Amino acid sequence: MKALLCRAWGEPETLVLEDVPTPTPGKGQLVVSVRACGVNFPDALIVQGKYQVKPEFPFSPGAECAGVVKEVGEGVNAFKPGDAVIAFPGHGGYAEEVRVDADKVVPMPPGLEVKVAGSFVITYATTHHALKDVARLRQGETMLVLGAAGGTGLSAVELGSLAGAQVIAAASSEDKLATCKRAGAAHLINYEKGDLREALRAITGAKGVDVVYDPVGGRHAETALRNTGWQGRYLVIGFAAGDIPRVPLNLALLMERKILGVYWGEWSRRNPEANRANVMELAGWMLSGRLKPYISATYPLERAAQALRDLIERRVQGKAVILTGL
Repeated sequence: MKALLCRAWGEPETLVLEDVPTPTPGKGQLVVSVRACGVNFPDALIVQGKYQVKPEFPFSPGAECAGVVKEVGEGVNAFKPGDAVIAFPGHGGYAEEVRVDADKVVPMPPGLEVKVAGSFVITYATTHHALKDVARLRQGETMLVLGAAGGTGLSAVELGSLAGAQVIAAASSEDKLATCKRAGAAHLINYEKGDLREALRAITGAKGVDVVYDPVGGRHAETALRNTGWQGRYLVIGFAAGDIPRVPLNLALLMERKILGVYWGEWSRRNPEANRANVMELAGWMLSGRLKPYISATYPLERAAQALRDLIERRVQGKAVILTGL
C-alpha cells in the first residue's frame, strides 16, 4: 500500500510517498481501508516535531479518516470487515490503510458523505466538547470566535449558532467573513482592517462577551480576554498563529474570568463512551441538515503535502480533505 511518510522533522515538502507493508491488526485493533482523510493543523505540527505527540519514525500524519474495515484483530466484536466507519487514530491517516484501536472507531452513519465523515471529527468534536462540556455555552449568550473561517473556527460558528448563542466571527478578510456569515455568524469583525477592542465594544457595549473561542493564540488573545464580561470563559483551543500568548493573570481575577483549556484528544481517551455519543450526535445533526460542514478543497494522496502547505499559509477555508481509493 502507499503512505505519505515523515522520516525526519521538517516542512510538509519533506514528506515522501512510498510503498509500505500492509498493516495487520493487533489485539483490540482493526485495519481500515482509507477513503477520505481530513487535513488539520495538528497534522502540520506533528511532521515538524512541534506537536505534543511525537510518533516514532517513519510515520504518516492524518488524525482522522473514514473508510471501510479491512480486517479486525483479536477481541474486536463491534466491527467486521466491510463495515463503513469513522476513525480518529491520531496519526496514520495519510495512507491507503491505517491500523487503529477499536475504541477510536465509530460506525459511519448511512447517508453521510464519505468526505464529510472523514473530516469532521477533529474540528467538530473538539468544538462540541469545548462548548458543551467545558464552557457549558447557554442559549442567548455571546461568543467571540477568533480565526473563525478555519476548520475549527467555522465549526464553532456553526455549533455556537445551533446552541442559540449570538456568535461574533473574527477573521482576516472579507471573503472569509462571508463564509462565516453563511455558517450563521450574527456579527462580523475584520481584525486586519479594524480595531478588535472597539468592534467588540460596539457590539456588546460595556457587557463584553460571555465566551471566547480561540484556536489561534497570537496577538489578539489578550484583547479578546480583556473583552470578556463578568465570569466570562476563555477557551484555549490551540495556537495556529504559532505564538503562545502570555497574559496577565490579574485579568482572570478582576472579572472572575475563567481561562479553560480544551484538549479533546486526551478527554476522548479518558471518556470514550461520552466522546462516542458526542460524535454520533454531531453526525445526526449533519444528516438532518442542521450542520453543514464546509469543505473548500480536496486533494489526492500524492498531493497531501500541498494540502498541508495550503493549510499553513491560510489558503483553506473550512476543511480540506485527502481522497484515497475513491
